[in-house]
Amino acid sequence: MDTVDVVVVRAGVVGLAIGRRLALDGLDVIVVEAEDDIGTQTSSRNSEVIHAGIYYPRGSHMASACVRGRDLLYRYCEDRGVAHQRIGKLIVATSSAQLPELARISVRARGNGVDDLKVLYETELHDLEPDVHGVAGLLSPSTGIVDAHSLMRSLRRDLEEAGGSVAVCSRLTGGSVRQSPVVDVNDSTVACRWVINCAGLGAWDVARSLQGFPAEHVPPRHLAKGNYFRQASGTAPFGRLVYPIPIEGGLGIHLTLDLDGRARFGPDVEWIDDLDPHAAPYAVDPQRADLFAAEIRQYWPELADDALVPDYAGVRPKLSGPGEPARDFLLQGPADHGVAGLINMFGIESPGLTSCLALADDVAATVTANPLR
Repeated sequence: MDTVDVVVVRAGVVGLAIGRRLALDGLDVIVVEAEDDIGTQTSSRNSEVIHAGIYYPRGSHMASACVRGRDLLYRYCEDRGVAHQRIGKLIVATSSAQLPELARISVRARGNGVDDLKVLYETELHDLEPDVHGVAGLLSPSTGIVDAHSLMRSLRRDLEEAGGSVAVCSRLTGGSVRQSPVVDVNDSTVACRWVINCAGLGAWDVARSLQGFPAEHVPPRHLAKGNYFRQASGTAPFGRLVYPIPIEGGLGIHLTLDLDGRARFGPDVEWIDDLDPHAAPYAVDPQRADLFAAEIRQYWPELADDALVPDYAGVRPKLSGPGEPARDFLLQGPADHGVAGLINMFGIESPGLTSCLALADDVAATVTANPLR
């Protein structure tokens, strides 16, 4: 039987950040990944935005982790040469009816410690981005973009240089947390002192597969598919990201730019029942282009007809479903579920990428507060 200090389940950006942090702390860490490469699910199917911390309820884990994580991530990318850009973004009210919500967003952001937002009125908005239609907006200078794949490769490199390891094609199939944790990975059994379940979409299945974990601590899971479209040709005439007023379940169909200046639009919110690999869950329905175009034209009226083609899609693991209030990140440690040596992470959706280094610090604090047996 193999023995390590920590098994981290899945090598998304959060799992790699946690593995890196614990390895730097001197623990013997292995990150197990079921797929044949790192970051193939949620971490590689998002907008690659470094969020400022604007939208989340004051006092929430999302808010604190995003603001802390944003600063940590910018410093990390600068130190490691990870491609990124502090490009800024506009949140746009396209009608006077949206002005009260824009004001609420501004107040919430200040409560979260985001103190660099600037209110733009119609003329200022037009001067900054002439092709944006809106009656007012908020400029967020701290919002940026990052090459998520380069970030994950850098985190993996740090982890391995600190003595940890990443095992791809290694699926956790079960285990027990009745005494000291034991997990089954492929055909092997691994004994450890800590299991960090940050399996994203699969975190619920991992928790249920661990004998001795009380089922009542597994929350409901909801899946929100987010589709993206890109321009068939040409470039969008914007120098910043452009976001509408948020909608239920997401931040609305926004315009983001990659590091080469190419525009993409999304995600929308398409609630799905399950992630069936036989049903091509990441396929984008071209017929959604008309819906996208109608939403985009509210802030960019000059979008050409037939300008959009399908790009890619991702699925967000959510703790709240349609019509329900948004829920916070859920990090369960021994103090929450009563099981020694286990941390579960549920509902790590946006701003999970931005928050990855802060979440790693939070996990490390829990591990430190509960010394290895």
